[in-house]
Amino acid sequence: MAGSPTIRRRFEAALAGEAVEWPIYAVYDWFVQNRPIDWDSLFALGLGQINHANLIRHEHPGFELIATSSRQGEHERRDVRLVTDAGELHEWYLGEWRQEHFIKRPEDYRIMTRALEGVRVFPDDSAFLRSEAELGDGGITVGQIQGLGSGRTPLMVVQIDWAGLERFSLDLAEERPELIELLEVMTAIKLNEIRAAAETPATQIKLWENLSIDTLGPVQFRHRLAPLYRQIIDILDAAGKRLLVHYDGQLRVIADEIAALGFDGIDSFTEAPEGDMSVGEARAAWPEKFLWLHPNLGWYSRPDEELAAQVRRVVREAGPSRFCLMISEEVPPDWQRSVPTVLRTLEAL
Repeated sequence: MAGSPTIRRRFEAALAGEAVEWPIYAVYDWFVQNRPIDWDSLFALGLGQINHANLIRHEHPGFELIATSSRQGEHERRDVRLVTDAGELHEWYLGEWRQEHFIKRPEDYRIMTRALEGVRVFPDDSAFLRSEAELGDGGITVGQIQGLGSGRTPLMVVQIDWAGLERFSLDLAEERPELIELLEVMTAIKLNEIRAAAETPATQIKLWENLSIDTLGPVQFRHRLAPLYRQIIDILDAAGKRLLVHYDGQLRVIADEIAALGFDGIDSFTEAPEGDMSVGEARAAWPEKFLWLHPNLGWYSRPDEELAAQVRRVVREAGPSRFCLMISEEVPPDWQRSVPTVLRTLEAL
């Protein structure tokens, strides 16, 4: 409506802790770039956008990445070789999905450790500034740290990106020295990445953790993840930056630990069945944290009034401040009907 605050202004106000009178509903840039739907019509109705921009660049003299593509049936196959003077690792993807990880045996941790020798990290704000210029008042840009793994902490990089759940879980339980050595090297690099990111103009910096606490376990979270989070938060706090973590799964067993850590926000928070806490429980557990709320995809298939009722409920439970709603896991089914329903509901509050 004419004279209304822009989406950027509403985001800035919500992040600053002002009362949220017109809640934001925004989509990750990845979906805008990779799902060919009529985004312009949704933006015209008031949907915002959350961009992600890498804040650093690396020099890595210890390895070379060689990627090749081919066709496998109806899909593109992409093979990636990581080549070092101590050996070679290989992974491959079919379409968007990884089919094989770099690390397949304990000896492969040594190759990866060798690959990371001599890595240097530099701040780079070019992608962030370009994103902000392109977005204008239509949303905000969140900083991320990409390059060695998918912008996660070392434990999560090895589990999700490099070794896979089974290999990682066995080796962590046995405290394989090859894995522990690699994690120590990666931790030093991660802290250098955080220091570099803190030199850029980005104020919101995200870790793409995708934490699965039922597989990692609360003991390992307390022993290995929480101390690193504290180091990261200390660096960012000193620079006036805020940390958000992408936690879209079950969190109840570590809710107290999360409360004690200085995360500014929980990104893509999701209720059951994916998660195991309601929005109201999350707000009670973390009264000061910014809740980036992901409505369950199943809600979007419900009749308009049932969908609207769920939206009104989560807004009530999350409020009165420091929250937004987001499309962050997948584009809702029947988006032509459901996304406008959410936008109309939020505007009418």
